[in-house]
Amino acid sequence: MRKNLLPLDPGKTYLVTGAAGFIGFHLCQKLLAAGCRRVIGFDNLNDYYDVSLKKARLDELKKGKGFVFVLGDLADKKTLEEVFVKFAPDYVINLAAQAGVRYSITNPEAYINSNIIGFFNILEACRHHPVTHLVYASSSSVYGLNKKVPFSTEDKVDRPVSLYAATKKSDELMAYCYTNLYKIPSTGLRFFTVYGPFGRPDMAYFSFTEKIVKGKPIEVFNHGDMYRDFTYVDDIVEAIVRIIPNKPLPDESGNEAKVYNIGNNHTESLKHFVDVLQEILGKKALIEYKPMQPGDVYETYADVDDLVNAFGFAPKTSIEEGLKKFWLWYQSYYLKK
Repeated sequence: MRKNLLPLDPGKTYLVTGAAGFIGFHLCQKLLAAGCRRVIGFDNLNDYYDVSLKKARLDELKKGKGFVFVLGDLADKKTLEEVFVKFAPDYVINLAAQAGVRYSITNPEAYINSNIIGFFNILEACRHHPVTHLVYASSSSVYGLNKKVPFSTEDKVDRPVSLYAATKKSDELMAYCYTNLYKIPSTGLRFFTVYGPFGRPDMAYFSFTEKIVKGKPIEVFNHGDMYRDFTYVDDIVEAIVRIIPNKPLPDESGNEAKVYNIGNNHTESLKHFVDVLQEILGKKALIEYKPMQPGDVYETYADVDDLVNAFGFAPKTSIEEGLKKFWLWYQSYYLKK
C-alpha cells in the first residue's frame, strides 16, 4: 500500500459532474456524509432515462448542508468556465458522460458531444484554473475484444466494439496528454458494470426487476452465455473517495497520470445473475433468449491488483447481497408510494 495516504479534506471544494446521475449521486452523498462543506454538483438533467429519478436524487442531495447544484452541460464551455471561476474547485470528479453501449449505435452524436467535447472542456477548465487532482470516469468497455481475463490496466485497449468504448479510451488519452503538457494530476477509473439503489433504469438489473414485477418478458442476450463483473455502487464510491485526495505518483516520464480498474474481481454468468434476481424477487421471469447484440462483449472481469496495492481496498459485495439492497430500495421507491 502507498505510504502516507491522505484522507479527504472536508475544507476543500469538490466539483462532481454528473451529480444527478447514478454514481455521481452516491459520491456526493458520501462526500457530504464525510463532512465536506463545499460539494458542487453539475448536471444537465438530460432525458436519456427518467428525469424524475434524477430530480429525486437531487432532492436527496439538497438536504445535505454544503451541496450546491448547477444546471449545465459540459459541452457549454462558457457555463463550465463560470463554475470554475465562481467556485474554484480543488478537486474535480468528472462522472458526467453519455452512457450506454447500445445507445451509442443509434445516437452516436450524443457521445461525441458529451464524452469528447465535454471532457475536452473539463480539461481546458483544469488547465486554466489549476486543480489538485482530476478524477474521471472511464469504463471496462475500453477492453473491447480482448480475450485475456482478468482485464489488466497493462493490457492494450485498441479494439473497441462501440463508439462509447472509443470515447472512453479517447478520454484516457486526452487526460494523459493534458497531464504531460500542463501538469494536471489525473486518474481515470475503469468501472465494471455498476449496480445498486437509485441506479440507471436502462441497465439489465433494473429493467429486469421492473419487467419481472410487472409480469413482462425479459430479453436475455447470447442465450445467457455472457459474463459480467458486477460491482456494487458503494464499493465504487469507497474506491473513489480513497483516490480523490491522493494524486498519482509520477510515472517513468514524470507524469502524474494513472488508470485503475474498479471491479469486483469476480465474473458472474448472466444466467446466474437472472437466477439470483428471481430468487430475491420471489417471482419467476418470463425469458426471451436473444442473440448477442452489436457493441456487446462476451465477458468482463477486472484485475484490481493495482488498486489493492495502492489503497489496500478492493470491492467485495456479492451479487446476492447487492441485489437484495437494490430490491429493498426498489420496493420503497416504486411499490410503497
